[in-house]
Amino acid sequence: MKSSIKSQPTGRLRWWIVWTLFFSTAINYISRQTFSVLSPMIAVQFHLSHTDLSKIFGAFQISYALTWLLGGIFLDAVGTRIGLTVAVIFWSVVNILTGFAGSVFGFVAFRFMLGIGEGFNWPGASKTVAEWFPNEERSLAVAIFDSGSSVGGALAALAIPLIALAFGWRWAFVLSGLLGFLWLIGWLRIYYPLDRHPRVTPEEIAYIHAGQTMASKSEGKGLRRWLDLAKNRNVWGIVLGRALTDPIWWFYVFWLPQYLSDARGFSLQRIALFAWIPFVAADLGNFTGGLISGYCVRRGLPVIQARLWVCAISCAPILAGIPAARVHSPYTALALICVALWGYASWSTMGLTLPSDLFPQDVVATVTGTSGLAAGLVGAVFTFAVGISVDRFSYRPAFLAAGLLPILATVCLFLLIRPPKKDPEEMPFREAFISSDQG
Repeated sequence: MKSSIKSQPTGRLRWWIVWTLFFSTAINYISRQTFSVLSPMIAVQFHLSHTDLSKIFGAFQISYALTWLLGGIFLDAVGTRIGLTVAVIFWSVVNILTGFAGSVFGFVAFRFMLGIGEGFNWPGASKTVAEWFPNEERSLAVAIFDSGSSVGGALAALAIPLIALAFGWRWAFVLSGLLGFLWLIGWLRIYYPLDRHPRVTPEEIAYIHAGQTMASKSEGKGLRRWLDLAKNRNVWGIVLGRALTDPIWWFYVFWLPQYLSDARGFSLQRIALFAWIPFVAADLGNFTGGLISGYCVRRGLPVIQARLWVCAISCAPILAGIPAARVHSPYTALALICVALWGYASWSTMGLTLPSDLFPQDVVATVTGTSGLAAGLVGAVFTFAVGISVDRFSYRPAFLAAGLLPILATVCLFLLIRPPKKDPEEMPFREAFISSDQG
């Protein structure tokens, strides 16, 4: 990027937008974590087995996975402003209604509907980053909005038990569901598409466009677009990478409170005191990956190489989760889990950045949604397997798998991901895909 472009005043509106997405992500995670955090209390009241819990967790993942794909297509069609508005209203209402459930079937039904709404958030956020940020800022922008998952998980682990102990667990669902309506006030005020935003400066638009190397529009439409995507090796690299790493996050997010209760003897009060700490470590991992990747790009390393090598390095700390199930001290186990989630979040930030690095803006949500579909379905299978494993054996096989899967995911990235041979701005969408495949 030319220094003359960098020296121009660029405005800060894009950063206000990405921080708004941070809050939507945080609220998204507070809503989905409400049941997970309260599962020790709810399981005792309704006599739920770990297999029952895996059905409830898995129902969310299946619908969430489907919405990543369908939601991505919908967002590409109607835009992020309308799409995320509808999604947040829907998931907030469903979360409130979950407080009225009273059986396994009721929890499964409401969690399934919750996944439908919450699956819009990441494709929408990724699409917004592709539209509003130049290449060298994208990894940091993704780190910001994705870190909302860690902050939301931490806040849920800290606050939801206290609300449940003070007012009852049903009120925890109601209060967490109301947060989405507060977010909508800021979203509708701050976000518009880049080319129609009433407050964006010409200098900021010029700066963003000067730093974007992907074509702004694709030439493929309808079936042809899908065929192009299906044949593209970069799509498969992103899909396999996400499918082999997201189950790790789902395992820690859904099962950590229950694990602390089952295997470590934590009460709900102790869960509130300690279960939020691994999410803070994950938040640091988001920014670690984003900042290191952005620094490497600014120093001249090709964008895709920077992303892939951060993924490779991030595999090392993820391995710390393997001995977490075997150590005697619960606090040592928590420390190892923190290290593992720090590494996972760094890897995940790169995985979420790659679609906007490799594809035009009008298919970023679709590519991201496709990878989310695969990740959610594999994650659901993993969640069911964890429930059965814990009922019959222990948590140890799950910790082992969670430590090893990222290595396989990273191998898939290095084997499949290829940057386009030419500048995609100088050739049509279809030719860019062919060039990428021939790499």
